[in-house]
Amino acid sequence: MAGFKPGLAALLLAATILAACDRPQATPRFHATEVNNPQFARDFRLKDPEGRERSLADWRGQVVLIFFGYTQCPDVCPTALTRAARVMELLGPDAARVQVLFVTVDPERDTPELLREYVPAFHPSFLGLRTSPEDTPAVAKEFRVFYKINPGSTPSTYTIDHSVTTYAYDPEGRLRLAIGHDATPEAMTEDIRALLQKQAP
Repeated sequence: MAGFKPGLAALLLAATILAACDRPQATPRFHATEVNNPQFARDFRLKDPEGRERSLADWRGQVVLIFFGYTQCPDVCPTALTRAARVMELLGPDAARVQVLFVTVDPERDTPELLREYVPAFHPSFLGLRTSPEDTPAVAKEFRVFYKINPGSTPSTYTIDHSVTTYAYDPEGRLRLAIGHDATPEAMTEDIRALLQKQAP
């Protein structure tokens, strides 16, 4: 091609790359899946073990992590709560700005007394929440949580298949992240620090 100069093209390409590197990043990059303008999991009205009604507004200014499960879960729930406890340890002083909520899908067996004992055993700040058996399906639907009861050998020994995603809300109460069950405590900690340090766009 007439007039083509390889040296000039290389210089222009290098200048373009440098200019791109100099541009500030508009939003943080997360390990977890970002949720943009969600039409679900917008809020809740659930009761804590003391019978007080709670909503996201109670923790405005903090990052809120919400996980759905049940206390007799053999593996997934204790693993998720143990991981969350490790995240709190890694956060150090910033842990005071994070609230972990465990919402039961098994209100028949997960009484307020049991939630009061089980959930804080993983970390003193963790809080268990519940609603009535009649209202639990509506809460699960709002949060797009799947759960299915599998009958056991007796009426009280059933197990429950359920979703394993942890939702993360920023300090303004906006759902920002869907964290998979395979996330490491280190990755979660980095994402939470990003939510604490940067406002949502």
